[in-house]
Amino acid sequence: MATAHDIPLLIVAENSSSERRINPSWTISQLKGRLEPITGIPANCQSLSIKTGQQASQPIQAQHEDSTQLARWPLHAYAEIHVSDTRPPGARANYTDVSAVEKYEMPPAEYESRTDSVLAWKKAQKLGRFDPNAPSIEQQKRDATYREVEQRAIQVGCRCRLLPDDDARRGEVMFVGDVPEIPSGIGAWVGVKLDEPTGKNDGSVKGVRYFQCPTNCGVFVRPERVEVGDFPMLDELADEDEEF
Repeated sequence: MATAHDIPLLIVAENSSSERRINPSWTISQLKGRLEPITGIPANCQSLSIKTGQQASQPIQAQHEDSTQLARWPLHAYAEIHVSDTRPPGARANYTDVSAVEKYEMPPAEYESRTDSVLAWKKAQKLGRFDPNAPSIEQQKRDATYREVEQRAIQVGCRCRLLPDDDARRGEVMFVGDVPEIPSGIGAWVGVKLDEPTGKNDGSVKGVRYFQCPTNCGVFVRPERVEVGDFPMLDELADEDEEF
C-alpha cells in the first residue's frame, strides 16, 4: 500500500508512459526492478534520468546503486523519470509490432454454425444477401451496366467513339444488350461497327451473330468505353487547313 511519503511521478519510456508512486527510500536498484515490468526494459539495461519542470534532466546513477536512495534527487510531484534502453536497437524487444504474433482464425464452417455471431444475426434479420427480396450480386452488376447505357444515351444507330482511344477509333453503335458468349460478361455490351478494321470480329461471338460488318471492323465493349455524339468518319487525306 502506498505510504504518505510516496510521490506521484511520470514514468516515460520508448513504448510506455504512466503515472507511478515512488518512495524516496527506495534504492536505484529497487526502482529499476519495479520499472522492468512497466517498461519491458531489463533492470541492468536501464538508464534513468529525472526532469522537473523547465529544469535540465539529471541522471539517476551512482557507483553503488544497491545502497543509493532516490532521496538524493529532487522527486517533486509529477516530475518525469525517463527510462532509456541501453541495448543495441536490434536486441530490443518490439512490443508494438504484432505481425509476428500468432493469431487465432476460426474455420469458416465453425463460424457459420455459431448462433452468437454477426452472421447469425444477419440471417435472423434477413439482411444483405440473406434478404429474399434483395437482388443477387449478378443482378446488381447487370443493372449497373444498363444504367450506364441509359446515362450515356447509347442507342443503336448512334455515331460514337471508343474511350480512351483519343478519338482514333470511331464507328456506329450496332447492338446493345447481353452477350452470354463472352466469359464473365454479365450485363450490357455495346457492339460497334468501326470505320477502320481495328476491331476483333465481324459482329459475331463464338458463332452467334449480333450484327453484320466486315471482318475486324466489329468490337464489343462495355458502355463506359462508349461516347456517342457527332463523330463523322475521319478522312486522313483531308487538308486540315482548308476552310469550308
